[in-house]
Amino acid sequence: MSNPGRAGLIILSLSMAAISISCSEDQIQEVSYSLVEGWAELPEGIETWGQTIGVEIDTGGNLLVFQRCFASNCIGRDEVPAFLKYNSDGKLIDSWGEGMFVWPHGFFLDSDGNIWTTDARGREGKGQQVLKFSPNGRVLMALGTPGVAGDGPNTLSGPTDIAVAPNGDIFVADGHGNNRIVKYSSDGEFLLQWGQEGTGPGEFNEPHCLAFDSRGRLFVGDRVNQRIQVFDQDGRYLAEWPNIMASGMHITQDDVVYVADYQLREGIVIANASDFSEVGFISEALPEGVTVDVEGNVYAGEVLPRNLKKFAKTLGPPTTAPQERGSND
Repeated sequence: MSNPGRAGLIILSLSMAAISISCSEDQIQEVSYSLVEGWAELPEGIETWGQTIGVEIDTGGNLLVFQRCFASNCIGRDEVPAFLKYNSDGKLIDSWGEGMFVWPHGFFLDSDGNIWTTDARGREGKGQQVLKFSPNGRVLMALGTPGVAGDGPNTLSGPTDIAVAPNGDIFVADGHGNNRIVKYSSDGEFLLQWGQEGTGPGEFNEPHCLAFDSRGRLFVGDRVNQRIQVFDQDGRYLAEWPNIMASGMHITQDDVVYVADYQLREGIVIANASDFSEVGFISEALPEGVTVDVEGNVYAGEVLPRNLKKFAKTLGPPTTAPQERGSND
C-alpha cells in the first residue's frame, strides 16, 4: 500500500437533481472525496494486497472484503482467508474462507446480512458455483455443480456476480463462460434464464455485475459491449446506458449508482439510476468492486493495481433536501 497519511482530493460537482427532483438550482453542492491511503491494516504476515474483487458494508457498518487470497487466485493457498472484515477505523476484526475458493469473483450482502459469493473458475471439485453464507460464515446454500462448467439449470460457467431481489429471488450473471442471466427462487430452484452472445437488447458480451434499484429493476453491467442494460425481473429489456464498462456496481437506497469502470472511464462513475445522468467521478481508483457506507464514504476494490481504497466524503448535500424515494424493503 501507499504511505499512510497522504491524502488525494477529488472535487465533484454534484447537482441535487440526482437525488431530488424538486431541488432548485441554488442547491447545487460540491462534494469532496479524500483518498485515505493506508486506511485498512493487512493481516499479520501479509505485506501487500492481492486482487481485491469485492467490497460490501454489513448491517453493523463494517466493511467486508472479498479477495483472491492476497494473490491472483486461491490455488495452493488453502491457509489464506478470502474474506476480511474491517471496522470503520480500518482495523481488521475477522477473517475466514480458507480453502473454499478457486477464483473469488461476485459478492453481495442481502437484507438479512447473509453473504453471497461466486467462484468463477473450477478446479479439483471446487468453483463454478454460487455460495450463500450466514453472517458468521456458515454455508447455507450452493448453486451450480462444484468444479463443473456448463450451461444447464444446475451448472454455471464463470459466474461473475449475484444479486438477490427483495422477494428473495436469486439472479446470477453467468458471464465469463456463458453470456446469460440465470434466475432462481429463494430456495435455489431454477426459474428462467435469458441472454446470448451479441450486441442487441437482451444480448451480452461478458455480463459482469448486477444491482437492483429501488424500483426493483435489474441493472446488468454488459462489460465488453460497453453498456449497462436494465431489465425487469422476468428478463424484459427496459433501458440502456451506453459508453461505460461496468465491472462492479452499487446503487444506494435513493437511487444513486456508483459504477466501477477501470477499463473505459478509468474510475468510479456516479450517476442517477433513473436516467443515467452523471453527477460525479472519482479518478484515483481503477476498481472492480465499489460500495458506499451510510456516511457517503466510498470504498474501492482494485484487481489490477491490487489495492483496497477508501474515499472519505468531506462535504455533503443540503440537509434540507427532500428525498425522491423512500428506502428499499
